[in-house]
Amino acid sequence: MTATRPAERAPVPRRTSRLLVLDHRNRLLLLCGRDPRAEGARWWFTVGGEVEAGEDFTAAALREMREETGLELGASRLGPPVWTRNALFSVDGVRFDQYEEYRPARVTSAEAARMRIDTREARYGHAWWSVDRLAGTGEAVRPKGMAGLLPAVYAGGPGGVVHLGDVDEDRTDG
Repeated sequence: MTATRPAERAPVPRRTSRLLVLDHRNRLLLLCGRDPRAEGARWWFTVGGEVEAGEDFTAAALREMREETGLELGASRLGPPVWTRNALFSVDGVRFDQYEEYRPARVTSAEAARMRIDTREARYGHAWWSVDRLAGTGEAVRPKGMAGLLPAVYAGGPGGVVHLGDVDEDRTDG
């Protein structure tokens, strides 16, 4: 009997709540991670994570904010969902089929200064990104195309939830 390789197994379904953490200068906080099995495979991503049993997307967003940045925010500090996305990707030999919901969270300059980024989540760094930096980078940032989408978020939201598509992050061309 031969073992099934990870790519041949059914992807693990996952629901995530992601935050567009924006500072007083309209910069977006991104964390940097990498796949330990793929040489040089690193990418930037938003604060957030899996919706755990018994949580809704808002509760998960608040918990992830606390765990990843050290900040305690109330639900009233979160904006409504602005983007959704379905993403297939692999990390450490496991393939995921992930539904993502994105919502903005504004922080003051004092709150940004108090943040203590969890280095287990952002092993390879964290940074505040401007739209110009996002537009000009050659680095992998997820989701793609945020530079063109963020101005509507800064202006109060796109006027509804925008679905960013169904993507396979493991594909080199997409």
